Amino acid sequence: MALTLWREARLVTLAGTEGWGLIEHGAIVADGEDIAWVGPEADLPAGLRPAAEHRLGGALLTPGLVDGHTHLVYGGERAREFELRLQGASYADIAHAGGGILSTVNATRAADEDQLFASALPRARALAADGATTIEVKSGYGQALEPEARCLRAARRLGPASGLTVKTSFLGLHALPPEYEGRADDYVAAAISWLAPLAAEGLVDAVDAFCEHIAFTPVQTGRFFAAARALGLPVKLHAEQLSDQGGAALAAHHGALSCDHLEWLSEGGVRAMAAAGTVAMLLPGAFYCLRETRVPPVVALRKAGVPIALATDHNPGTSPLLSPTLAMNQACTLLRLTPEEALRGFTVNGAKALGLADRGRLVPGQRADFAIWDVQHPAELAYWLGRPMCRGTVIAGRPQ
Repeated sequence: MALTLWREARLVTLAGTEGWGLIEHGAIVADGEDIAWVGPEADLPAGLRPAAEHRLGGALLTPGLVDGHTHLVYGGERAREFELRLQGASYADIAHAGGGILSTVNATRAADEDQLFASALPRARALAADGATTIEVKSGYGQALEPEARCLRAARRLGPASGLTVKTSFLGLHALPPEYEGRADDYVAAAISWLAPLAAEGLVDAVDAFCEHIAFTPVQTGRFFAAARALGLPVKLHAEQLSDQGGAALAAHHGALSCDHLEWLSEGGVRAMAAAGTVAMLLPGAFYCLRETRVPPVVALRKAGVPIALATDHNPGTSPLLSPTLAMNQACTLLRLTPEEALRGFTVNGAKALGLADRGRLVPGQRADFAIWDVQHPAELAYWLGRPMCRGTVIAGRPQ
């Protein structure tokens, strides 16, 4: 493969388990899609003859950002609910009144695949413009086999159109559709029956569910996860966002890649996640938009050695957020993460939450995914509010 050299950069390698891994006056050599060499520019291998060379003029270079929890594909929007919450309505009040997720379900079911793709593509490009190189996209707004398949097909199309790596999750248990009211177990059985055809079409990288008092019980979630695991599909869970349902321990029992939200996570849930190697995915955008006050147990997660990931949780109702760097600031300001933890949350640990071991650090052997920033220090990525900082990205060795 042809070698490509990036030089005159300040590298944030995140090579160790802590610290920035900062290399002043650094350079990176890529061999095709992978990183072949990283180090000070003065130590570049003798006789190196790259096919292409990029001088970055002192820009900061980090691993490409991994946004590991989004709901990018949906119909309509829910600005009215934003207004209702400001007038005093709670998330649960809106859901019980027929709003919330179900209002998006109706708009999503009414849209065809091209419409869903066309509305999602600018959102994907906005994430890319803020340093993302890999994203996850969930279904969950179709809540019937064909609408769910349409959402997942639209998500698959986002990768080639945006240049991003896109991983998909079938969020089969998101909310109970109106035609199944009073028959939640029947809906769970239906969602289980959709697993095999969606997987056979190559649309599913992982399976997700919402285990909550306004959604699905631990027993129903466990049944769904057992069916997914029987097909060899990894699982993840929206857990302990509004109450402690014991969902994190349940998900850890099934070897979940991640448990997401976690405001009400218990000590037992922390221990179960640590034992299973499950990533804690914190979603400060939803915490901010819902004006939550119960902070996830960050200190307990740190002490237990549970990896902490971050994501935008972009969705139309509770986190219309399209900026990973703003999510970093929210995580530091609201959840008390450090700037280094925030960057690791969108790189090393974000990749872990998707089961991806080949990205998230700037070290030889990793994919050549990186983001180029017009800042002096990596702490600035979580510091600035509303400042465009990303000069561009490189994905699998190719400048975007």
